[in-house]
Amino acid sequence: MTTTQSGTGQRTITTRIPARLDRLPWSRWHWTIVIGLGTVWILDGLEVTVVGNIASRLSEPGSGLPITSGEVTGIAAALYVAGACAGALFWGRLTDVWGRKRLFMVTLAVYLGATALTAIAFDTWWFFLFRFLTGFGIGGEYAAINSAVDELIPARYRGRVDLMINGSFWLGAVGGSLLSILALNTDIFPANVGWRLTFALGAVLALVILLVRRHVPESPRWLLIHGRDEEAERIVGDIEQRVEAERNEPLPRAEGELTIHQRENVTFTEIARTVFAKYRRRSVLGFSLFIGQAFLYNAITFGFGAILTTFFDVPSGNTGYYFAVIAAGNFLGPLLLGKLFDTVGRRVMISGTYLLSGILLFGTAWLFDRGSLGAATLTACWCAVLFFASAGASSAYLTVSEVFPMETRAMSIAFFYAIGTAAGGISGPLLFAKLTETGVVGDTVLAFQIGAGLMCAAGLVAAFLAVNAERRSLEDIARPLTAAASKAGAKTETSSDPDAGGSEPATA
Repeated sequence: MTTTQSGTGQRTITTRIPARLDRLPWSRWHWTIVIGLGTVWILDGLEVTVVGNIASRLSEPGSGLPITSGEVTGIAAALYVAGACAGALFWGRLTDVWGRKRLFMVTLAVYLGATALTAIAFDTWWFFLFRFLTGFGIGGEYAAINSAVDELIPARYRGRVDLMINGSFWLGAVGGSLLSILALNTDIFPANVGWRLTFALGAVLALVILLVRRHVPESPRWLLIHGRDEEAERIVGDIEQRVEAERNEPLPRAEGELTIHQRENVTFTEIARTVFAKYRRRSVLGFSLFIGQAFLYNAITFGFGAILTTFFDVPSGNTGYYFAVIAAGNFLGPLLLGKLFDTVGRRVMISGTYLLSGILLFGTAWLFDRGSLGAATLTACWCAVLFFASAGASSAYLTVSEVFPMETRAMSIAFFYAIGTAAGGISGPLLFAKLTETGVVGDTVLAFQIGAGLMCAAGLVAAFLAVNAERRSLEDIARPLTAAASKAGAKTETSSDPDAGGSEPATA
């Protein structure tokens, strides 16, 4: 690592730290990152699933809350997503300015407090308020966690690890489904107690994760740009020592250097210019992927329990069994398909998973309209749809995390998540709650077709605009704004991607 300083005090540093991180073999240390950061999506899955499954019980007399099922799956769901959107934007900017670690600790603490207070809700307004604040904490997690994960995981593993972490949401969904069965059993817990215990458990799990997360380091890439290169060097050196000790052999020399002009902050003007002018095609891609998956998930799966009770007379206490099945399909998608995003490639896999899930959902809508499905067969169809949709939806977070420069990464994740999810996740639950609770088959078919159409449209956009980011370093995919200009004759991304605006040569 070499450092120079200009007459104005700006420090310029040449480093191999990104290349050193990317050349690391998989190790126990990387599993520590996955567990410390990725497990929060289990909590998010627990939250969303529990609320969907307890909707019918909360609306029953004796629940302790004067609320209807439509208000739970409509207003409360929309407020949760609105909070997540607001939280993503608020915390996302701070993540780029203050660092990944500080924010993924703070946002988890916000989630913990809000979900604990949801458990003691005594009136509808209280339930609504703390559903919003729970989402506010989770929204910040999306930006902080995805930034940290992509900056710490080696390039050749980044796709599958990111998909697996985002897909772990559905492990929480399985747990939430089974937990709701237990909690809603009035032979075990009173009607006004069981649902409260599900939220209390979420708070306890968050506390455990908070304790584990203390051992996850700050992103060395972020430290380099913000003038803390000595700290970055210590962190990477410690990681290398651990990996070498585990493998009992020295690591190969890292090839490739990066020269950057260190600075504390990047202005909103620079962020806007980068996202909407320099990388405008990637912005269209990000919007499309997020809007498609947000409508499919936030709009329709919130009301899956209501569909089962309305059309198939499934008791409210048994909807968790069905949801556990489709949640398992959701988790298996990213788990089994994730490696292909690093080998077959991003373009083929992103467009393929979006298009396949959309086509399968159109088929499900057709069968549902004909009256050919029962509760079990509808669940099987949804399981097939979501096997592919879950991998596609997870790849949306991977995409916006890796195709924009380091200095804008968290804010880019937050921005695309907020805009896409606001379109599908706020308006969607409000619209589809009305469609599914009418008891009219045609209305629910329309809900399915809207979600399917948007997934197919996003898949077509990805077929043309997806970036071939597999096994490439983040600095190669999008050159940092603070990076020194490429040397004459050096290969840049501009030569192959006119939207890219240039990049550093590969550092891994």
